[in-house]
Amino acid sequence: MNENKKIRIGVVGSGRGQSMMDYCTKYGNAQLVAICDNYPPALERARRKYGDAITYYDDFETFLSHDMDAVVLANFANAHAPFAIRAMLSGKNVLSEVLPVQSMQEAVELVETVERTGLVYAYAENCCYMPSARKMREAFLQGRLGTFEYGEGEYMHNCEPDWDALTYGDPNHWRNTMSAFYYCTHSMGPMIHISGQRPVRVTGFEAPYNARMRRMGAKGAPFGVEIVTLENGALIKNLQGVGPSRNSTWFCVYGSKGRMESAREDDKGHGNVRTLFENLDTFEGENHFDGHETDTDDAISKQFEQSGHGGADDYMMYEFVQKLQGNPDADVIDVYEALDMYLPGHFAYRSVLAGGVPIDIPNLRDPAERDKWRDDATCTDPAAGENALPSYSKGNPDIPAETYEALRKKMEARDMWNQ
Repeated sequence: MNENKKIRIGVVGSGRGQSMMDYCTKYGNAQLVAICDNYPPALERARRKYGDAITYYDDFETFLSHDMDAVVLANFANAHAPFAIRAMLSGKNVLSEVLPVQSMQEAVELVETVERTGLVYAYAENCCYMPSARKMREAFLQGRLGTFEYGEGEYMHNCEPDWDALTYGDPNHWRNTMSAFYYCTHSMGPMIHISGQRPVRVTGFEAPYNARMRRMGAKGAPFGVEIVTLENGALIKNLQGVGPSRNSTWFCVYGSKGRMESAREDDKGHGNVRTLFENLDTFEGENHFDGHETDTDDAISKQFEQSGHGGADDYMMYEFVQKLQGNPDADVIDVYEALDMYLPGHFAYRSVLAGGVPIDIPNLRDPAERDKWRDDATCTDPAAGENALPSYSKGNPDIPAETYEALRKKMEARDMWNQ
């Protein structure tokens, strides 16, 4: 490992990408060398913040010609796979924001590009790096949790107050056309990362469309539930959505030696994802039932605690840079695990469309499995044409143009790119 090697990083998407850009300017192991954004006000705001030592691009292909080691993709979620593939084919390592792909066709192409190039592909599922989730994974790897038996993940986010800034009042924005299951990895991801298990079967359940989603101009259900079976027979219940009435980021796991869970968001005496409650036996069958709060801090997490998502944004960048510096033990989420986090949601929606039947989840580590899905471009993106599914299982709701116009005006009034 070469800790003295400063990793040269370019970032695509100067909105969400700001957290990753900030990391490069705060610590000595990475250098921000280029920023790409096709929205002029956003690019100009980045220039004001990061100065003229950085090279700025409004074209992705030109950006890829820049001399750099890695590309961070913080562009639209439905464009991550093609951008990641193009970046790796140009010789760049990739850290991809959520989501990794939107169709099985993209999933197969992404896996095979990673294998063919031999470059690092890391998935930026920041919830896996939140303090409570990291500690749960550590306990499992150390054997303190025992055998993974059951997990619950929740990422419920009432996005209505900020939906104008997230979608710009565009009826075809990916957030407005995704199903309730697309954005599943914030809660599914930690369960997969903690357990180390591959998901093999899923059944999906979709909540009824509600008035909140209509006001937002979003066409999918407000939230969905997946019940997932893992390869060892353990179960996961995953709950996620952008249209509930309240927020919840919460993780809970049961092992053969006990239970660990994060604090609830409404527990104001604790720090939510920074707080972990532990109730573990020293050996199976002890049945000690001694629950207590456990410390989630370590030297690195304390250093990063002011960064976004409970310190997770800087932590995942740190692990990615460590990997590129040659640390074989860096905690990065590779392409196979990224798809293990995403595919339960993808097939949960297919389960709903099929009447709630259980559906097997393919293992894309197996080349023979890939051939079944190589040409399957099915997704909810309208750009998929004849392969496009409705965002809501009962059909896309009819949303008046006035709704989007009002959201556009609200977004313009924010003047967020000139702040």
